[in-house]
Amino acid sequence: MKYSNPVIPGFYPDPSVCRVGEDYYLVTSTFEYFPGVPVFHSRDLIHWRQIGHCLTRKNQLPLDRARSSGGIYAPTIRYHDGTFYMVTTNVTGGGHFYVHTQDPYGEWSDPIWVAGEEIDPSLFFDDDGKVYFTYKARGTIYQKEIDIETGKALTESKPLWAGTGGQHPEGPHLYKIDGRYYLMLAEGGTSYGHMETIARSETPWGPFEGCPHNPILTHRSTDSPIQATGHAELFQTHDGSWWTVFLGVRPNRSSYHLGRETFLAPVSWTNDGWPIVGQDGMASLEMEAQTLPLHPWDEESARDDFDEPNLRLCWNFLRNPYPKDWSLSDRPGWLQLMGSAISPDAVDSPAWVGRRQRHFDCQATTLLDFDPQRDGEEAGLTAFMNERHHYEIAVTHLEGERYIIVRRRIGSLSTIVARERIDARPVTLEIKADRDTYTFSYTLEGQTPRTLAQGETRYLSAEVARTFTGVYFAMYATGNGQASTTPAFFDWFEYQS
Repeated sequence: MKYSNPVIPGFYPDPSVCRVGEDYYLVTSTFEYFPGVPVFHSRDLIHWRQIGHCLTRKNQLPLDRARSSGGIYAPTIRYHDGTFYMVTTNVTGGGHFYVHTQDPYGEWSDPIWVAGEEIDPSLFFDDDGKVYFTYKARGTIYQKEIDIETGKALTESKPLWAGTGGQHPEGPHLYKIDGRYYLMLAEGGTSYGHMETIARSETPWGPFEGCPHNPILTHRSTDSPIQATGHAELFQTHDGSWWTVFLGVRPNRSSYHLGRETFLAPVSWTNDGWPIVGQDGMASLEMEAQTLPLHPWDEESARDDFDEPNLRLCWNFLRNPYPKDWSLSDRPGWLQLMGSAISPDAVDSPAWVGRRQRHFDCQATTLLDFDPQRDGEEAGLTAFMNERHHYEIAVTHLEGERYIIVRRRIGSLSTIVARERIDARPVTLEIKADRDTYTFSYTLEGQTPRTLAQGETRYLSAEVARTFTGVYFAMYATGNGQASTTPAFFDWFEYQS
């Protein structure tokens, strides 16, 4: 049958998978966003639904003033003897650690820290009970045995394999397949030179012999609509077939703004025991493969009325939120944001609640009730890549009047590109996206929609913003330098592709 890639669209990079019987669990990187490390569940590898996050408490995920594209890098999920483990690196808040749980739908443990340099840790549970901690450091892949109860090293760290010569060997995973140890890793940097390579050995310590047809996955130097493929996870399903998940991007001509996404490809094996990914090391937007029996999940409503006591799992904050900045209970059925002195331009946590842009063609719409009383008070809807690259449509107070504005921030340049005076009443704000353009519109009750301005998507791309993340649509409020005295209320939010 045919299935479509990406299987998880939008900013969901560095995928890792574990299998428990006929169930599959997947995690991805989250960088400076909170909660951290979403957990997805699937029974067919095609349809994934989010069931929680691994990191939901500040003591698990300190992100105070974490730089953009700091925070959480490259998680790995494993299942062993009834327990799930997620190991990762907080590059701006403590280094390597893992958390564990027996219920992936519930809360995960406090962090267990592991000493070590750099990034991209992985865990391997061997048949003899030993646990190996494999990671990237100093331009190669290192490994040590650890005590899984404490995270303490039981051996010295030793270099294993530096790959085939590509820059930035990273994202290692160690597997035992048919009695031999396979070490798979990414090379070439997580951009257009990205690739996946593999080697094997008779022991977990090497020496490792490289696959004769490395790289086993890459789209470099091709005109494929999928680029930057790599950082893969290899796994076997309950029916005996083999698959890989990996990150890739869908460039819009020469840049991408949706972020690095999660793709899926079948894996076959040569007679001498080497994997072949997809179609001779490549994947496509439409893949023909013998899949598991399909198991789709009920789709979540496109509209969130904020009627539940907790935010949906799709929502994130920028870094660790300040509790006083937001509420779902002060005005039931509305999301309240109380603007602080912090604006979306700051490397901090503004009053900001966002979800990923997951499609080129989509629109985000919200109903805002906000009556600012002094200059600088502002609330609205933003298309946000990072603090130096974002566009917004907002209600604000300027020169003693209530205005609706569109602002564009591109690097050091920030300007209001359109503004109109409006009455003090609720207003519907909309950002409509296609591959090239964001269009900003508003509607007052009883009136027809008015388009205020547009902005190019490419100025929010990863290449321009120099980021590892993707665009979010977010509701926000700010006092732009001093705390706001007026709350902003959002009645509903709708995301439609």
